[in-house]
Amino acid sequence: MFLSKVATGLLAAVSALAVQTPLRPAEAPLHFPAPEQSLADVASDSFTVLSHAAFPGYAIRVKRTEGWCDPDVKGYTGYLDVDQGAKHMWFYFFESRRDPDNDDLVMWVTGGPGCSSSMDMLMQIGPCTVNPSGNGTVYNKYGWNTDVNIFFLDSPVNVGFSYAEFGEQVLTTEDASKNAAAFAFIFTEAFPQFKGRPFHLAGSSYGGRYVPVFASEIYDMNKGAEAKGYTPINLKSIVIGDGITDAKETLLAYYDMACTNASVTPVLDISTCVRMRRAVPRCREMLTASCELELSDLACKAATLFCEEELSKPYSDPSRNPYDLSDNCSGGIEILCYDIFGKIANYLNDDATRKLLGVDPQVGEFVGCNHTILNGFNERFDKFRPTQFYVSSLLERGVDALIYVGTYDWICNWVGNARFLEALEWHGQDLFNSRELAGWEVDGETVGQWKEAKMGKQTGKLLFATVDGAGHMVAYNKPKTAHKMITTWIAERGV
Repeated sequence: MFLSKVATGLLAAVSALAVQTPLRPAEAPLHFPAPEQSLADVASDSFTVLSHAAFPGYAIRVKRTEGWCDPDVKGYTGYLDVDQGAKHMWFYFFESRRDPDNDDLVMWVTGGPGCSSSMDMLMQIGPCTVNPSGNGTVYNKYGWNTDVNIFFLDSPVNVGFSYAEFGEQVLTTEDASKNAAAFAFIFTEAFPQFKGRPFHLAGSSYGGRYVPVFASEIYDMNKGAEAKGYTPINLKSIVIGDGITDAKETLLAYYDMACTNASVTPVLDISTCVRMRRAVPRCREMLTASCELELSDLACKAATLFCEEELSKPYSDPSRNPYDLSDNCSGGIEILCYDIFGKIANYLNDDATRKLLGVDPQVGEFVGCNHTILNGFNERFDKFRPTQFYVSSLLERGVDALIYVGTYDWICNWVGNARFLEALEWHGQDLFNSRELAGWEVDGETVGQWKEAKMGKQTGKLLFATVDGAGHMVAYNKPKTAHKMITTWIAERGV
């Protein structure tokens, strides 16, 4: 839909434009010439509106949100306004605690599909987390902004605080990638201190599909920018935590996770496991033929319905936690088994919080995960698109990839991720597969297994890591381990 506009737009002159507007700029013009801005120029009582000549119909509204979440750094909130202001995507931005003028940029997108990045930010990796008592927030010493500048983007539209004026929807990853890439370009062009800064795209869960596709869109847009001498985004790596990048391998591995010692001792009875095991080869054949080779939505639907009935449903029980095999679903599946998700929603629905952040009054009740979006993606079989090809394409172009998984995660499990990476067709495949998993340590303690491969200067590095004792939300279960992993990964990209 937007690709042709981007291709032609990037051949035009690029300029960053800004204007101060009220917090609800419904009628505000978006194009007033102004010098390139510094984030220090952004006001706290009004939005600064930024646009980019290469992205007609797009603009960013951003305000400084002082004294919130992490009082020791500057924080910003706002919207990416899309399609002449008809759609609005929410974001948070926090400067690095260490050296904001020089540290790398990270953009985080939460999966679902349809879940808000506010959930990951306020549960595990943000500068603050929601107070377990439900009263405000508490400082997170393991927040990922310790050493990086970090965005949290609610994607696609209608997720979290994102909204649409006229009910518009984005229901495929490829369509969502246009908006995410435009956001990255407009922001880095508007604020010259971020031009050329090392950039990492990260996400979790359905982010296993989002991140490779979004990063590929950014990489391809870079070519158009370079052709006219503009500053491309310095895409260094992708980071996927507990992702569903290859849905087929993830689904097939439900047998391994529930019926073998791949994670914990078997949780299902023997007769159920025997039936699941018999279904595995048939499901592999059906899913490969229908969802990958034939590209038939009708046949893919039949295959997925059968295989989910045989391999997913046996584990489905209100007391079982699909995000952590070692834990019960005490919080209830409606809040993803964790009480903290309900507390995050309560906090973000507080009038004082929404006013402080600058949430548009048009936004209704904050919901952590939008099931309309989830169902729309499912109806389009978005999950079963061949995302692994995007990963291999990025590696072949020199973009590094970190794939990490908690060993207790059932829904986006380590076995399925390991198998998809071993089957990944890229220049370093043989080298990667020839290496055995080895232990990795934090402060002298073994915290998981890892292996990596890199073939030559032009090829990216692939690193796969497991985190022992962690479920789907790795940084929630093992904050110190996750923090050490990401800070080491980012630091090594600068070597």
